[in-house]
Amino acid sequence: MTSFAIALSALFAAYLLGSVPFAVVTSRVFGLADPRSYGSKNPGATNVLRSGNKKAAALTLLGDLLKGWLAVFLAQMFMERGLFGEGVVALVALAVFFGHLYPVFLGFKGGKGVATAAGVLFALDPLLGLGVLGTWLGVAVVLRYSSLAALVAAACAPLYAFLLWGGDNQVVAVGIIAMALIGKHWGNLQRLMAGTEPKIGAGKKGAATPVPSAPAAKPGKSRKGRR
Repeated sequence: MTSFAIALSALFAAYLLGSVPFAVVTSRVFGLADPRSYGSKNPGATNVLRSGNKKAAALTLLGDLLKGWLAVFLAQMFMERGLFGEGVVALVALAVFFGHLYPVFLGFKGGKGVATAAGVLFALDPLLGLGVLGTWLGVAVVLRYSSLAALVAAACAPLYAFLLWGGDNQVVAVGIIAMALIGKHWGNLQRLMAGTEPKIGAGKKGAATPVPSAPAAKPGKSRKGRR
């Protein structure tokens, strides 16, 4: 297999991995409603948390983070073996991230990519990941807005990357990811300005509840006429 074919396969695999919708999968496992049907309607960990199920939200966060980290980590291993260059690693980072944003398994309507982006950044450089995570946590803890924390962290990520690496392909990839994150949070920004953006952990009407099972019919009685 040629280097080009290996690189193309890596990009395709990264996109498919990014497309795995952990918010939807986890919600089904826990018997919760589809996260696209309540709250912000975003298939992500913050919205799953609005269901009140912290375990489901934590597993969603972990899954979305790990898929971003794994794709880049494997690409770096291939690069170290001389199968392709640093530019392909940057493209893999973009592929797994945009796979989450536009997943083939959900009709190309995915999440906002915060956790997956975090996984990508940690794989590219743990210091970069820690810097961006620290920025997110600081804003989230103080102001209790996940979306605002994501916007501030995204804006800081390219600056942190440039300070760590200087100008290279991976800095460009981080910049593209940051711009996409800000774009995906544009509606949140408008709600923040209007004062209608929900805070972290805030319950909302229409939040997910376990899906009840249908009542069993009594023996000897017809179901005719029942709805």
